[in-house]
Amino acid sequence: MSDLQNELRQMAALRETRRHFLHTCSTGLGAMALGSILSSCGFLGRRDEAVNVADAALQPDEPMAPQAAQYLPKAKRVIYIHMAGSPSQLELFDYKPELVKYHGKDCPQELLEGKKFAFIRGVPKMLGPQGKFAQHGQSGAWVSDYLPHLQGAVDDITFVKAMHTDQFNHAPAQLLMHTGSARLGRPSLGSWVTYGLGTENDNLPGFIVLASGGKQPDAGKSIWGSGFLPTVYQGVQCRTDGDPVLYVSDPSGMNRDTRKQTIDAISEINRQHYEDVKDPEILTRIAQYELAFRMQMSVPDAMDIKGEPQYILDSYGVDPNKGSFARNCLLARRLVERGVRFVQLFDWGWDSHGTSADGAIEIGLRQKCKESDQAVAALLTDLKQRGLLDETLVVWGGEFGRTPMQENRDGQVLPFMGRDHHLEAFTVWMAGGGVKRGFTYGETDEIGYYGVKDKVHVHDLQATILHLLGFDHTKLTYQFQGRPFRLTDVAGKIVKPLLA
Repeated sequence: MSDLQNELRQMAALRETRRHFLHTCSTGLGAMALGSILSSCGFLGRRDEAVNVADAALQPDEPMAPQAAQYLPKAKRVIYIHMAGSPSQLELFDYKPELVKYHGKDCPQELLEGKKFAFIRGVPKMLGPQGKFAQHGQSGAWVSDYLPHLQGAVDDITFVKAMHTDQFNHAPAQLLMHTGSARLGRPSLGSWVTYGLGTENDNLPGFIVLASGGKQPDAGKSIWGSGFLPTVYQGVQCRTDGDPVLYVSDPSGMNRDTRKQTIDAISEINRQHYEDVKDPEILTRIAQYELAFRMQMSVPDAMDIKGEPQYILDSYGVDPNKGSFARNCLLARRLVERGVRFVQLFDWGWDSHGTSADGAIEIGLRQKCKESDQAVAALLTDLKQRGLLDETLVVWGGEFGRTPMQENRDGQVLPFMGRDHHLEAFTVWMAGGGVKRGFTYGETDEIGYYGVKDKVHVHDLQATILHLLGFDHTKLTYQFQGRPFRLTDVAGKIVKPLLA
């Protein structure tokens, strides 16, 4: 054998020894030593750059195990209600009596110069508020007659009235709102939360999605996807009709004992494969097989509302035999009650353009409010009565706002009253989970076009939600493609005046 061949063999052996050393350090004494180092640095129980190194070693089979937050949280769980399409803040919450004076007049040129709109071209007409506003509760919050039930809940709510975003088209705006980026591929807010905190019920997914309105959001399932995080953290969409999760039932001819033996055998093969290659997605596969088996019993029970008292069904306005947004609100309460960490409700159909009666403000928007108002108010009341609201953060909003001017198309006035997409100003509200009650933050100008006081960017909202859950948004990170990523990218600040 030549000297060159000997040298190559020695180099190969050295590489193998290094590989063995690194594998050894991920288990046994290596893991204990690494755990000791991390603990002394105050990192254990936190999902950040340092814990990423040790996650597989410390908990190879429990990626959804409960995790301690970075500091004492005020909220333990989240119900995020997204009205896909974006409701008009000018008809619901942001009362602008001055806008009445401009109704039907040409839009001032200074509001159009240098601006891009999704559809408006030329000079549109101004559009006054269509709702009748009044102040409600001890807080005196302005809410229109579109939401009569929510009027009674305003003293439990914080309104954020000067929200703004960077995107005026639905899909990128929804992605920005839920993943922190207008581009595909980033983890959703719910995925970050379950990655950071795990779940309190290992028989249910930590992140569950419920959709209504007949269609998916424009951004599709990416807005509850896990992006570059392990896929165990992605949202699980449950149906409200038929089997809650497709294919979760046992196949014909297979009983539960046989199914369990099959799952155990598959998991053992996957564990052996993991020991060879250390691919974290194998851990995800093991966890998902085993969770699916447990879900066969737990999900049908959680999703079955027929055992709810009639007065509860009536309070939400639920028909127990039909899927609906109201049913999803009741299910959200049942899920957080059972320890689900993050429940995301999407309701499609809030895009009030005025191209048809269904999309018109006075017809379509009013109908959507009628379908949802009672259920949302009932959800807040139900959570409060059960002692869940203090530790459950409820978030309500769309992906952007609507313009103070009436939308036109190609310079032509549309047959019905509608408003175009608007990124400069919109309203989001939150309740419970450590935010102030009966509070309004932020202010827009006299016609609701610009935020003029206490503006809040989408990344600020995300930073604040994570803060309420016990995380510094700059430290809840994941190493990917050579750098640490976070939900808020390189921006975002906590909106401290919102905190109770």
